[in-house]
Amino acid sequence: MGLTIHYDLKHSGDDAAALVAKLRQRALDLPFTEVGEIVDLGGAACDFDQRDRDDPNRWLLIQAGQYLDDPLNDGTSYSLAPTRVIAFSTWPGEGCEEANFGLCQYPRYLHVDGRKIPTKLPGWSWHSFCKTQYASNPECGGVENFLRCHLLVVAMLDYAKTLGMLERVSDEGGYWEKRSLEALVKDIGEWNQFIAAFAGQLKDALSGGPGQLVSEITKFPNFEHLEAVGADAQRQGN
Repeated sequence: MGLTIHYDLKHSGDDAAALVAKLRQRALDLPFTEVGEIVDLGGAACDFDQRDRDDPNRWLLIQAGQYLDDPLNDGTSYSLAPTRVIAFSTWPGEGCEEANFGLCQYPRYLHVDGRKIPTKLPGWSWHSFCKTQYASNPECGGVENFLRCHLLVVAMLDYAKTLGMLERVSDEGGYWEKRSLEALVKDIGEWNQFIAAFAGQLKDALSGGPGQLVSEITKFPNFEHLEAVGADAQRQGN
């Protein structure tokens, strides 16, 4: 849970590797904290289940995977690993998730219980997301750091659009559509208050119980203030 940018890339040509290289060069030209090397993998090497938990490429490969709904069984879906991955990771900054970019190919069919389920994933595609909210932790640099991280991801998607490979963006901060820093700053403040209030409720529910809440928002030095403001906003909304 947290303010996130979701994005899909797509390509139908035979120059996927060149496009991913252009994307990575754009990342190197921007002030990312880290930009990884391009990984080009095929076959079983694309399956994150074949990787150790501490494998540096495991999260990238998790995001490269897809879920395929079973047309004969509502509510049933199957994990679908790519057959080819050309991608790289970036780290916008402290408190932010990695933002992964690339293109994948998938099998035409998934074989389940003697059936062939069409995947309907032709060509090259990429479906990913980056949670930027917790870059707003004051100990990571606060709102200024959040804006830097969020806008870096947007800048990459803007460039992907110029390359003709951007299919869809869903920005929970609204910046992709509005391009308003003022609105984005307002949104991140409200998100932090809402999640702090929610986390506070969970902490109260778990107090004395076997579980202990672990949440990035509780690490904010101003968590109690955010929780109080968020709880008050919820009461007024009710």
